[in-house]
Amino acid sequence: MRIDLMAGATLSAAALHPALQPLILVFDSGLGGLTVLEQVRRARPDARYVYAADDAAFPYGRLAEATLVARVLAVMERLLERHRPDLVVIACNTASTLVLPALRQRFPTPFVGVVPPIKPAAETTRSRLVSLLATPGTVARAYTHDLIRTYAGACRVSLIGSANLANYAEAELAGRPVDDGALAAEIAPCFVTDEAGARTDVVCLACTHYPLLLARFERLAPWPVTWIDPAPAIARRVIQLLGSGAAGDAPVIGAFTGGAGLGPALRASLARRGLHEVAVEAMPLTLQ
Repeated sequence: MRIDLMAGATLSAAALHPALQPLILVFDSGLGGLTVLEQVRRARPDARYVYAADDAAFPYGRLAEATLVARVLAVMERLLERHRPDLVVIACNTASTLVLPALRQRFPTPFVGVVPPIKPAAETTRSRLVSLLATPGTVARAYTHDLIRTYAGACRVSLIGSANLANYAEAELAGRPVDDGALAAEIAPCFVTDEAGARTDVVCLACTHYPLLLARFERLAPWPVTWIDPAPAIARRVIQLLGSGAAGDAPVIGAFTGGAGLGPALRASLARRGLHEVAVEAMPLTLQ
């Protein structure tokens, strides 16, 4: 049975009674969740926000599944105690597909996760050639394959697991962009031409880090495609659960568990995205 990652909780939307100015916590292993934060802030500019990055454990894909579940539960327990959010967005595909059931079982706070955008890709494609660009873990996960069987059975879906793009996105924000050749090599497998001459026309960005590089992807692509970012769908789900709000521009509090990469260039990038106040709530990763 596939879990509804964007359900928000076992509660219905009508059962939620959010504050007039709700506090929304957006959580990721690193900086990829900033792409989700941007969309959610556009949808609810009046809300208060905490952006939490478990950068001490980045990247999550290197962790064994049991270790990852235990890690996210421990970090989330601290975040919930400290910030008391009305809703949490798990802006990480790896954490969403593996940890959301445990989070919902442990904590009463509503959680919304990230879904690889297979369904909108299948609805958008004309050539029926779709590529899913993700981390190796997301590509291999049963949840992803179930989505493809359910929504894209009439399509040929190429699964591309990049071990480097999340790190490249982090470097981009920190003022250390990789060269075009390295980036082009990562996205090249997304572009497929079949025996009849049909070409890939839709690429799903199934890691929240990847939209940070979207402008460069578009420039380096060998032909134009539709790039599908799941962040707008997450923002719509937040509105369904919390309702719409008024205008506003509340600052975002940043909370990092490591902080090793928080140099001047990255802090400037974060400030441009609304994170003027960034604190390190140290929580080192201990591997057994």
